[in-house]
Amino acid sequence: MSKANLNFEKTNEELLQFLDNSPSAFHATANMCEMLKNAGFTRLYEGEKWNLEAGNGYYVTRNDSALIAFKIPKQDFAGFQIMASHSDSPVFKIKANAEIAVENQYVKLNVEKYGGMLCGPWFDRPLSVAGRVIVQNGNKLETKLVAVDRDILMLPSLAVHMNRDVNDGYKYNFQKDMLPLFRMHGSKTDFLSMIATEAGVEKENIKGSDLFLYDRMEGRVWGAEDEFISAPRLDDLQCAFTSMKGFLKSQSEKSVSVLCVMDNEEVGSGTKQGAGSTFLYDVLRRINFSMGRSEEEYWTAVASSFMISGDNGHAVHPNYADKTDPTSRPYLNGGIVIKHSANQKYTTDAVSAAVMRCICDRAGVPYQNFLNRSDMLGGSTLGNISNSKVSLNTVDIGLPQLAMHSSYETAGAKDMEYMVKAFEEFYRSSISVSEDGSFEIQ
Repeated sequence: MSKANLNFEKTNEELLQFLDNSPSAFHATANMCEMLKNAGFTRLYEGEKWNLEAGNGYYVTRNDSALIAFKIPKQDFAGFQIMASHSDSPVFKIKANAEIAVENQYVKLNVEKYGGMLCGPWFDRPLSVAGRVIVQNGNKLETKLVAVDRDILMLPSLAVHMNRDVNDGYKYNFQKDMLPLFRMHGSKTDFLSMIATEAGVEKENIKGSDLFLYDRMEGRVWGAEDEFISAPRLDDLQCAFTSMKGFLKSQSEKSVSVLCVMDNEEVGSGTKQGAGSTFLYDVLRRINFSMGRSEEEYWTAVASSFMISGDNGHAVHPNYADKTDPTSRPYLNGGIVIKHSANQKYTTDAVSAAVMRCICDRAGVPYQNFLNRSDMLGGSTLGNISNSKVSLNTVDIGLPQLAMHSSYETAGAKDMEYMVKAFEEFYRSSISVSEDGSFEIQ
């Protein structure tokens, strides 16, 4: 293993700025589009003809919340080098007609859960609203992003005096317990008017919305020697951001480099912009045919391609060490986590794991293994779902973290830079298949 040139502090600062500016999946996607635009990439639209040229970079979005970017080598390509992550996080979505009056004194907002979250951390902290509104402009419907940059909501806990048994365990009722306080009943500001003002439009012109709560706590580096990083939405914007960094820094001479950030992973990926959609399949096919290649050449390219599916994994918890597998025990700052599952909740197999370990060795960064305890069910991610549409040699990886699916999560301050370096190496390489189960990394 060679020694990598690492800059932990700079990478963490950039991540925290990205997270603070990305309170929703729509904002994260818009920010990544801006990074690509500034790097000289050309924006494409699915509803227009693509005229691609060798040696250039391009990007396309779907639903304003999923993104695929790619760089075409100057010579004819052998395959695709794909890194996939997701833009969404467990959160609360604001329902239509959201305001609920309480005894003519308070007004709270009606919300529903999106994904599987830890409820407790959402209480007693400043919250706000972010997402998108659909606005009528004549005969057109236009999308505007909204992020209210003020503390406007809170979920107050019920005092222990009124629930003496709360510390013995509590089952949250999402329709009763999780509705945030918005205003006093007599105040003049209604919710939709506030959103219209923030968007700079007339209230009556808003014809639809996808709005979500977000945690107002800023991300920070902390610990006795700044060993930890905490922020909202680490799962999975850490992987999205690190893959973007690696993608922008490297280019394979023999393969098409592909950055894929999908939406709706937290609710099963079964949407037009999720890993279960045809988005990746459509883009890869269009790249192939726009470059004048045949159907047969597309299938040979897919067979000689490799995907990294990036979604964070669980680190050993200092207070619940027994919840981790006895022999595979990833720790914060121990490096990239390679995720395994016998039932294929993770798509990693012996071959793809070996490829990933070689990539990490070449990059000079450490790696670890994650497996669930055999008596515990674990989560799943987008790798195996994506493979149902485009069958690729795939490895599931992530960064080790604590408090996954909390509104405020914790990771290791070194692991970010490890992953950036690994992705740089991945996108620099070309991974080809000589025969089934045999790979060459160039």
